[in-house]
Amino acid sequence: MEAFSLFFSTFVKFFFLLTPFFIISIFLSLTAEANEVVKKLLAIKVTVGVEVISLILLIFGDSLFSLLGISVPAFKIGAGALLFLSAISLVQGKPTVPDVKTSLMDLAIVPMAIPLTLGPGSVGALVVMSSDLNDAFSIVTSAIAISLAVFCVGALLYASASIERVIGEKGIQMLSKLTGLVLASLSAQMMFEGAATFFK
Repeated sequence: MEAFSLFFSTFVKFFFLLTPFFIISIFLSLTAEANEVVKKLLAIKVTVGVEVISLILLIFGDSLFSLLGISVPAFKIGAGALLFLSAISLVQGKPTVPDVKTSLMDLAIVPMAIPLTLGPGSVGALVVMSSDLNDAFSIVTSAIAISLAVFCVGALLYASASIERVIGEKGIQMLSKLTGLVLASLSAQMMFEGAATFFK
């Protein structure tokens, strides 16, 4: 039961941290002139990039604390603040679309995988997650949950053209704003936990 609770909470939290509907709107803007095959290949490449980077941060993120001499409470407050800024931009509906001056496939890792899908807030949250995992079982459980969340976001990107046809651009914008509200709550929780631990 405890394992399922860890798996489910990690999956839901990380799914929203990846801001799926914001990424879909950016993805559709970048690939407006591309055909279906290119869109699907790009979606696969972005998904693989996000998966690899996420697992590296989850497994080795805790080592960054020791290397940089940063306390976990301080990192929670900093990551929460960055996540809150991301949430504000989503709620306000002001995504930044990068200027495409190169091949779409060259954009798969930078900027699509990082920093658009894995932004500063989600990277910080991953490192904080890493510091909270105390044994191999919890690491494996979290890694599977994160992989599933990444796969779900990748599947949404893969089917982004169909999603746009069904709910339209306005529907995606509405869902993106709802994601922003969830992220704002997650960021507040992260900052409160960091502050509470620090003052103890």
